[in-house]
Amino acid sequence: MSDAPSTVSPQAGSPARRAAIALVVTILLAAAFVLIFPADAYLWIKSFHVIAIIAWMAAMLYLPRLFVYHAEAPVGSAQSENFKVMEGRLLSIIATPAMIIAWVLGLWLATAGHFWSAPWLHAKITLVLLLSGLHGYLSASARAFREDRNTKPARHWRIINEVPAVLMIGIVILVIVKPF
Repeated sequence: MSDAPSTVSPQAGSPARRAAIALVVTILLAAAFVLIFPADAYLWIKSFHVIAIIAWMAAMLYLPRLFVYHAEAPVGSAQSENFKVMEGRLLSIIATPAMIIAWVLGLWLATAGHFWSAPWLHAKITLVLLLSGLHGYLSASARAFREDRNTKPARHWRIINEVPAVLMIGIVILVIVKPF
């Protein structure tokens, strides 16, 4: 049994193509629920939003951990090459589509729930913007790893690994408690 990553057959499509299809299907399903079940649409959309957030957060917590191990792997080693594949797939198949779905459905929920004037929502959006910025930073970092240009030590990635958790705690408290 080989440690090399498996290749995708041409008819299966690339991971990015499959992720795009999943994204379109999810958005179409959400739109269908709004049209078919207008009375229950809010709760269905909220459910899809929470599912997308769980997937996004899982990826945001796992990616920096992969970077910790990748930073310790010798450049050009089989281990380093495997990390490149894992990081790329995590971003293109899970993290980025989940982030897009979370944003689209979250904006719909804020509009449908008439929350735009709520201060807690402004604070939440600020934290989600920070999380999205971190997503961008991690995407750029994955590109640097892919091109063997990472200059950050494993310790840096251990610290960065805590940032999504802190942001998540703040976001959850704002949404559930609505302190202001």
